[in-house]
Amino acid sequence: MCGIVGMLDPRRATTQVELESIVATMATTLTHRGPDDAGSWAHDRAGVGLGFRRLSILDLSPTGRQPMVSHDGRFTLVFNGEVYNHLSLRAELEADVEFRGRSDTEVLLEAIARWGIRTALERSNGMFAFACWDAQEEALWLARDRFGEKPLYYGWLGSRFVFGSELKAIRACPDFKGEIDRNALASYFRHAYIPAPHSIYRGVSKLPPATFLRVDPRGPGAEQTEVYWSAVEVALDVASNARQLAGHEAADAVEAALGTSIGLRMVADVPVGALLSGGTDSSLVVALMQAQSAQAVRTYTIGFPDEGYDEATRARGIAEHLGTDHTELYVSPTEAQSVVPRLPYVYDEPFADSSQIPTLLVSQLARRDVTVALSGDGGDELFGGYARYAAMARLHRVGRIPRGVRAPIARALRSQPPQWWDRMVRGGAKVVPGVHAPTQPGDKIHKLAGALSAAPPERYRSMIECWGSSIVLDADEPATVLSPPTEWPLQPAEWAMLADTITYLPDDLLVKVDRASMAVSLEARVPMLDPDVYEVAWRLAPAARLHRGRGKQVLLDVLRRHLPIGLTGGPKAGFAVPFGSWLRGPLRPWADALLDRDRLRAESFLEVDTIHRCWDEHLSGSHDHRHRLWAVLMFEAWLESQH
Repeated sequence: MCGIVGMLDPRRATTQVELESIVATMATTLTHRGPDDAGSWAHDRAGVGLGFRRLSILDLSPTGRQPMVSHDGRFTLVFNGEVYNHLSLRAELEADVEFRGRSDTEVLLEAIARWGIRTALERSNGMFAFACWDAQEEALWLARDRFGEKPLYYGWLGSRFVFGSELKAIRACPDFKGEIDRNALASYFRHAYIPAPHSIYRGVSKLPPATFLRVDPRGPGAEQTEVYWSAVEVALDVASNARQLAGHEAADAVEAALGTSIGLRMVADVPVGALLSGGTDSSLVVALMQAQSAQAVRTYTIGFPDEGYDEATRARGIAEHLGTDHTELYVSPTEAQSVVPRLPYVYDEPFADSSQIPTLLVSQLARRDVTVALSGDGGDELFGGYARYAAMARLHRVGRIPRGVRAPIARALRSQPPQWWDRMVRGGAKVVPGVHAPTQPGDKIHKLAGALSAAPPERYRSMIECWGSSIVLDADEPATVLSPPTEWPLQPAEWAMLADTITYLPDDLLVKVDRASMAVSLEARVPMLDPDVYEVAWRLAPAARLHRGRGKQVLLDVLRRHLPIGLTGGPKAGFAVPFGSWLRGPLRPWADALLDRDRLRAESFLEVDTIHRCWDEHLSGSHDHRHRLWAVLMFEAWLESQH
């Protein structure tokens, strides 16, 4: 695991000393991603420099150092991540290559040298981002893993092409200007994250998942981008042509694929553990880890004193039943809030998923003992875990009702504030007997009302949006939400899962996990995001995912093979924190300062009156605007950190 950086100057105007100095400065900003070692390589005649910071996971010896040059001398590689099937690839390559060490970096490098970039990528199962210099063709290649687990930013700063694992590395370049992209900012307020290929800065892009990019000396505009794997094409092909799996057969297939994936991700030369939230996904990952381990798996949980946001008790019971070596830490509101000032630095651009707070805290806890931790992320998108999927299925059925009838129902649902619905659904007057009440039910009911009155193409968007209309001045929002052609052989709920897989998953959840874990030098691995697990998920019959309005049925079926029913199937909490009440209480002075009217007007980015109307309603308790306000506050805190 590394942080990688680099620069290409097609003019060859940068000296060897300058190249090495710039690359070293860029790499230093990523020390948290790789505190164990550093290295750089530069070639002034080619105008290229590569740098890295290393977190040692496999082959802790000097033979695992980067930048690494191929056996034939043609390719030089800097690599961030893991290739989980490197042993099987190595076995094929050993007939032609005498390997110097045991690292997966060397295996990937020699695979590129033998098979070329595309084939090496297609045959690699892993999470990674890398840059590879081809001395023969004088071309720089950048690439990213299938699901987008590892980040990679790039762009032209004048006549220099630069790249880095995080934006802070690019900001360290002498030519960086840092002009905010207002259109990307508008998209941020729609989603609470900035979707690829955009970044917060004009001229700096994110490389999309499953993509490789060729840069050559012709300069800006000569880049060539190719996609080597498509989540959409795989899903459509499997869903259309493969025999559907249901019942015990579905559970067997999922358990086998996930067990293999977890086994691959447990391989390391350093201590390995797991993040255990108590939910279905992380519990299943831990159960299958423990089934393959001769020792007690180390598990980690964060708890909160607020009962409505605490999963630690359930996680403790699961850990006790499985026999893991469990560590839990109850965090006070003050301790949790102390993380907030760090968020702009950790996430590097505006990012407003509030579960970033507990994710950072649990990563910090795990890093005390382990260097690698497995998580359950990805299970919701692949197996139908979000409430919006069931809502999409139901809305599809009621969509035949005339809009003139649906609109009054939507108005009735919105006539009461979210807090009223919270009390009704989660309190004594529970209105959904036999079904676990969701977290933040009032917020979900209001989003459901918006979807109910929307035309079919807008339903999904209305459920996922943060700010429904742009509050950014002088901006046009780029299109980022997948629009399904009418001929797709997918039901609305399945389409929503696929849309989340290619947007929300890589640009929100995986960003959250990567930045939080790497901020404390912890490698997080995500076994749900394995290409074989993905294909099995799309072979499932609809009822194996959504059953009687509840998602992840097949994961529950597998989990109940390892845990008693009393420890499975609880309500989904999703690492939430009560930041809505914090904004009315201890975080109010911080928020008031960031939302100062004069300050906002002077910045000239946002509609001040709209934001303050939202803030006043939240403070009065008449509405719960915590998600919208958090997006504004995270942008303002990030903007303040840039000065």
